[in-house]
Amino acid sequence: MSSGNEKFDYDYFVIGGGSGGVRSSRIASKLGARVALAEEKKLGGTCVNVGCIPKKLFCYASHFRELFHDAHSYGWPKIDMKLEDHNWKKFIESKNAEIQRLNDAYEKTEKDANVKVLKGHATLKDKHTVIVNGKEYTSKYILLAVGGHPVIPKIEGHEHIITSDDAFFLENLPKKVIIVGGGYIALEFACIFHGFGCEVSLILRGKTILRSFDEDVRSKLTDELKKNGINFRFETEIESVEKLSDEAFRVKFKNDKTTIDTNLVMFAIGRKPQIENLGLDIVGVKTDDKDVIQVDDYSQTNIPNIYAVGDCTDRTALTPVAIQEGHYLANMLFKNEQPRKVDYATVGTTVFSEPAIGTCGVTEQQAIEKYGPDGYDVYESTFKPMFVQLPKRDRKSYVKLIVEKDSQRVVGIHIMDHAAPEIIQMCSVAIRAGATKELFDHSIGIHPTSAEEIVQIREKREKKKE
Repeated sequence: MSSGNEKFDYDYFVIGGGSGGVRSSRIASKLGARVALAEEKKLGGTCVNVGCIPKKLFCYASHFRELFHDAHSYGWPKIDMKLEDHNWKKFIESKNAEIQRLNDAYEKTEKDANVKVLKGHATLKDKHTVIVNGKEYTSKYILLAVGGHPVIPKIEGHEHIITSDDAFFLENLPKKVIIVGGGYIALEFACIFHGFGCEVSLILRGKTILRSFDEDVRSKLTDELKKNGINFRFETEIESVEKLSDEAFRVKFKNDKTTIDTNLVMFAIGRKPQIENLGLDIVGVKTDDKDVIQVDDYSQTNIPNIYAVGDCTDRTALTPVAIQEGHYLANMLFKNEQPRKVDYATVGTTVFSEPAIGTCGVTEQQAIEKYGPDGYDVYESTFKPMFVQLPKRDRKSYVKLIVEKDSQRVVGIHIMDHAAPEIIQMCSVAIRAGATKELFDHSIGIHPTSAEEIVQIREKREKKKE
């Protein structure tokens, strides 16, 4: 099929083989475009290689120690596993094999879709030309889907720390771990290492975890993590990391004479776009002071034929969002489809902590700002999940609904429960569909589940006083 753009080598040149880039390239090729994709590392990007997929496998692995212990309450032999009982090498080998399987699957998907995959670093020469391994390629449209990388702190001894990228390839499981950060990556790894039996300390510069999440969820999750045995130090910053031996480090804090000795120091203080040596300055693609590529509602940069999707645009840094951005873009460019905006307001998200949280829609603070202090109602329930009743674990679950008063639409749902990641997906559909509180009230719950609490909450919570 001729595209009518034979003056260019390609119709669509994608830089970056992560989730957004791969999806967009595949859809464009299936729509008849001549497509090339350049990636210097393995296909799959952050999600497949050092993000969502290996992280979830780590979460699964870390749950078994507690499950083995609690099984005794259900009649199984008592098994109390220790950190030393875990075969870390075997687990990492299994994880690596699964990631390689996915890498191969991505390669096959691109090949089957007739996308030309170029392995190497891509640099823009001009608005229609890309250089890969010294060879120039021209394209009508260019997509930047380069993702991001962890932020490295500028502190003394920074060469002794690791980031989340490194955590997936540790040779040994440390006994003591210090994690710096209060976002979802820091919390998830705190729970992962704690689940394996490590002693975990979480160091936060601010006063709270998960600043962008609902206040009640943040507070209740903090309580649960403290009960689990994770140590917190708020309003604290690390000044230096000193190496004592190959697997021992001493951490010194700012404005504090105390020190902590540990076996591992991990920083999870954010990620930034991977735009180094990309040539954006040569072409004139605009970025902000944090290196975020500036785009409009349809992923177009200030250079009309150059687009960007995914983490490098920092709109909502989630794999499914990047995939939809890339898919919508390919349809717009090569299917002549009416441009479609991604609805970021109804994107559900989750933190794979233990217990996990799932959230979609507005937080209570956002509801105050959007509807006014008297323009919304809150319905909430705190309860003990059924699974922990027999082991007699002190663990709570929590459900919170935020309802716009005038329309009675449910505009925010926040859940803390082991099953929250599975529950919140369909909640996002309900919010996007504009479901009202009445619809929730007249939906019959599935019993016994944690999810049934969502449709059984009837009493409004009194508004909190300022």
